[in-house]
Amino acid sequence: MSFVGKRLLVTGSSRGIGRGIALKLAEEGARVAVHYYQNEPAANETLARVRALGSDGFIVQADIAQADDIRHLFRTVEAQFGGLDIFVSNARPELPAFFYPPMEITLAQWDTAVDSQARAFLIAAQQAASMMPDGGRIVAVTYGAGSRTGGLQPWVGMGAGKAAMESLVRYFAVALAGRGITVNAISPSWIEDSVLNSLPAEAQDLIRNWHGAGWTPMCRLGTPEDIGKAVALICSEDAGWITGQVIYADGGASLMNAEVPPEIQLG
Repeated sequence: MSFVGKRLLVTGSSRGIGRGIALKLAEEGARVAVHYYQNEPAANETLARVRALGSDGFIVQADIAQADDIRHLFRTVEAQFGGLDIFVSNARPELPAFFYPPMEITLAQWDTAVDSQARAFLIAAQQAASMMPDGGRIVAVTYGAGSRTGGLQPWVGMGAGKAAMESLVRYFAVALAGRGITVNAISPSWIEDSVLNSLPAEAQDLIRNWHGAGWTPMCRLGTPEDIGKAVALICSEDAGWITGQVIYADGGASLMNAEVPPEIQLG
């Protein structure tokens, strides 16, 4: 597939999953607006790697929990690129800003989680669509398991925000279908170099060992490169008939039965 000439914005692309997406599409020719919130050196590193792949772009700072910052972000992209072909909503706050269980989370922490996902996607999708030619692509990075379960208690704010964002994906898909703009969500499982690395080392080891033993049928965690490839597929010309979907890119983890040990399921 080729994205030569395409103009791409990925929020939260200074590192992790967002960087993986930016680099994959840059490898295929896209010019990239690298968004960051606080870590400017990391954003510059992503841009340097984009350029090493033979593409180009620029960095832009914004707090995606703030409506005015989101609008400024898109004005900057329009000034630099003259429009936009692909928008990927990936950014999220750091864990300490929202990672509290239902009986402890404050309204401020709740607002941080929900505003950075549902409200940010609402505003950003409106802005992106107004700048896109027909046939553009909008992608939300979600966490489908966290939006439909309740076991990971401190994820309550982010789970609610992601669930609302997934609903918005469907509504925007219908609203923009007449222009050939597709709107989809990609749902990773646990990914290296992402939120996983914010957890204590003991928790990281437990998760890696658990999935390596079979809770992910492919017996490994995903990588930012894996998610970059999934986003590239859904943004390709050949994916123009796919819209309004939550697509699990998780090595089969979502197929497992939580009530049965993997040793039995995998035979």
